[in-house]
Amino acid sequence: MLEQIDENPDIPVKAVQEQFQRQFAIGISRMKAYRAKKLAKKHVEGDYVEQYALLREYANELIQQNPGTTVKIEVEAGPDPGNNTRQFRRIYVCLAALKQGFKALGRDFLGLDGAFMKGPFPGQILTAVGVDSNNGIYPVAYAIVESENKDSWMWFLELLGADLDIGSNSNFTFISDRQKGILPAITRLFPCAEHRYCLRHIHENMKVSFKGDLYKEMLWKCAAATTIPEFTLAMDELKAFNKKAHLWLSKIPPLHWTRAHFSGRAVSDILLNNMCEVYNGKIVEGRDKPIISSLEYIREYLMRRIVTVLNVIENSEGLLTPKATEMFDKIKQDATHYHVQWNGGDHYQVSGKPNSARVVNLAARTCSCRGWEVTGMPCRHAVAALWEKAATGGRVGALESWVHPVYTMDRWKLVYSFKVNPINGRTLWAKIQLPTTIVPPKHHTQVGRPKKLRKRSAIELEELTQSGRLSKKQTKAACTKCKNTGHNSRICKGQAEAGTSATAGKSGKRAKVMKPGKGGN
Repeated sequence: MLEQIDENPDIPVKAVQEQFQRQFAIGISRMKAYRAKKLAKKHVEGDYVEQYALLREYANELIQQNPGTTVKIEVEAGPDPGNNTRQFRRIYVCLAALKQGFKALGRDFLGLDGAFMKGPFPGQILTAVGVDSNNGIYPVAYAIVESENKDSWMWFLELLGADLDIGSNSNFTFISDRQKGILPAITRLFPCAEHRYCLRHIHENMKVSFKGDLYKEMLWKCAAATTIPEFTLAMDELKAFNKKAHLWLSKIPPLHWTRAHFSGRAVSDILLNNMCEVYNGKIVEGRDKPIISSLEYIREYLMRRIVTVLNVIENSEGLLTPKATEMFDKIKQDATHYHVQWNGGDHYQVSGKPNSARVVNLAARTCSCRGWEVTGMPCRHAVAALWEKAATGGRVGALESWVHPVYTMDRWKLVYSFKVNPINGRTLWAKIQLPTTIVPPKHHTQVGRPKKLRKRSAIELEELTQSGRLSKKQTKAACTKCKNTGHNSRICKGQAEAGTSATAGKSGKRAKVMKPGKGGN
């Protein structure tokens, strides 16, 4: 402003002084508002430093109100052995209700991930999240550690294995990104486990050298293949397109990322670690709070979530969960396009497109497409075979009875019958008499305003629009009336009628013979 006066002496000095005073007053008011907000936040959430000293009392209260809960606190002693303070390092929590619910679920499948804390002290939240009967998230355990490394993952997984009875020879299934700390930790603790790599992270690494949607489509085609021949064919297509890309992808063992090599132990064909991403999004507002407030934010969310799911259960009907019913209805609709031949025993030959016949063994509950084996849900070939068996006088019963029990309403209700109990305020916590006090970990405050938003991946940055939102380019919107893609409700002309014509198989009738030029593989 003073430079403008020098250049233009016609500007009155009094106007400049008034403008400066207004800006100064605005700055003072903002500073007062910031201080008031900081004091209010401290009063509501508690002080960041003081809450570390209350961790033992909090853990004791949590265990008292939720018997069977596991809480482990790890501290570090300073160089002076006579010092009565211990520096916080880690805390692990596995609530009894979630532990019991996961064991009742019977789905040996967990996603593992870490997320940064956003308060003044460093740390990361490690989480283990399962998939429930409705294919929704089911958090099991969480921990706040110093950083995401091999040592912290070893500590977390050892405690998790003890809580869930996962032995070193267990055939459990994990899914995670390829973080350097988690890979050796799982290999060392659970050498017999099936470890899947999140396909999104593989694609992010692949995109550094091989850009374009065609590479993504080929990667997904390889990963989605359910049989070894289909996987080999998809890899050969990638090799013909780009030998370097094929060589890069071949270095990742297919056991970790393609359905053709998955076993059926997890009762899931999931390729993405979306369950952890969803969970981290739910607790993001609790990651910048003091440590006890952060842990309480997570516990209260888990308590509310169980109530929310129970309300959905009360309004649901049928043998299967709502999501499983939706998936199975789609399978039954696809099964109407297949032709079935019976061998007089338990084997059926199911044909769709030319040279795409599949063999179904109803006694073993398997299909050569491996869809039934991997997901636990009869594939379209198996459903067509079941209709053929019913049409020839065999005893089939309800088709839903052939689905794995993990998808049933009874199993879903059992999982959420275990409740997370509330706890008292800190004024009612029992005092823990110990000679040492827990203090926060060391931390050097960084210059500048603390970052709140997470770092976006390279894929997300490319897809962002100028408004900061993800682009909808190359996505197909679904009509809210008929649920089909390619148009919206404003111009809908009843296209849903065409998609519901082939439903005869749902009533138990014999599968239709596929018309020439239609069907699937």
